[in-house]
Amino acid sequence: MATPKEVTFRLSRCRSSVPRARAALRAKLGEWRAVQAAAADAELILSELVTNAVRVPVPGDRMVGVRIECRGRGELLRLEVSDAGAGRPEVQRPGELDKGGRGLLLVEALAHRWGVDERRAGIGKTVWAELLAPGADPAPAEARIAAVSVRPGQCVRAWGAWHTVRAVRSERYASGGLAVLIVLADGGPALRLHAAEQVTVRTTAPAAESRGKAAAGPVVSS
Repeated sequence: MATPKEVTFRLSRCRSSVPRARAALRAKLGEWRAVQAAAADAELILSELVTNAVRVPVPGDRMVGVRIECRGRGELLRLEVSDAGAGRPEVQRPGELDKGGRGLLLVEALAHRWGVDERRAGIGKTVWAELLAPGADPAPAEARIAAVSVRPGQCVRAWGAWHTVRAVRSERYASGGLAVLIVLADGGPALRLHAAEQVTVRTTAPAAESRGKAAAGPVVSS
């Protein structure tokens, strides 16, 4: 599997940040020579996510964080926008005469999937969306990555079965090292691992595998 390309940057909380985010997305996709099949939809989605982020009340002068990830030549694009605001955005169903409230409806319609996660460090949330180019496989091959790189929405191999990750948090050991707490969506016990410990992940897992649990086994696959 090709190594994902990614870029992160921060934006001030003002309306001019929306076109800046779109311009950065276009520039990076061009630099990565990504197929433009999903680029137009990605610009619309990123615009909506950044617009929501700059409007939400936050403490102090905290900025908006943006992360863009591209797999292959654009077969999968992941957009993440983080802010320090409280609450979770929800899809609204505005009436015909309402002038606003349709942003997440657009995200829901254009994205392969989207969601909201707690930020791994600090306060606030990250709203993310993934887009697939036509004909792209939504389930890439398995990969071994450090626990600190695990992201909500992925599936992690533990106790002989696949489990969807609901949230990922970081905390410090008493000795000062970094630990990662991986919270599972099925309600099973969370995984508490050293940040550098290797785990097996993939984006999606078959339903039958996700439901099954082995009676015993290692916390993470070897």
